[in-house]
Amino acid sequence: MDLRKVKKLIELLEESNLSELEIKEGEEVVRLSRFPTAGAVAPQMVAAPQPMLAAPVAAPTPAAASAPAAAAAPASAEPGLPAGTVVRSPMVGTFYAAASPGAEAFVKVGQQVKIGDPLGVIEAMKMFNQIEAEVAGTVVAIVAENGQAVEFDQPLFVIG
Repeated sequence: MDLRKVKKLIELLEESNLSELEIKEGEEVVRLSRFPTAGAVAPQMVAAPQPMLAAPVAAPTPAAASAPAAAAAPASAEPGLPAGTVVRSPMVGTFYAAASPGAEAFVKVGQQVKIGDPLGVIEAMKMFNQIEAEVAGTVVAIVAENGQAVEFDQPLFVIG
């Protein structure tokens, strides 16, 4: 694959809200991913010699300060939700509680979570974006249902 194409793909990844991009050209595969590192988001190129598996792969979602939808908001502003920090959908897509159809859910009500723990994934345009806990605490409520279409800024979880 031409180096100019790879550089262009990196630029596209940086300008978009995608967390992962994988391109296949014949036998060649280029996979670009964003991983949060101490408050900074940097694209990384990872060689992927094997073909992609049929099961969805959870990709980390960057917790960037420029993405207010990913920021948690207090539940006191949300009527009908229990008290705690609301984790909202950073994008439009389909919410999944587990990495694959037969797998166990990432979290359950009453489970303790730490910052960065996976809560679920949102599929948008065949890309799986992992939703991570932005605060430590106990999962008080899971608002979204598995396989449900979610809107931008829609409450997904409440962490107390």
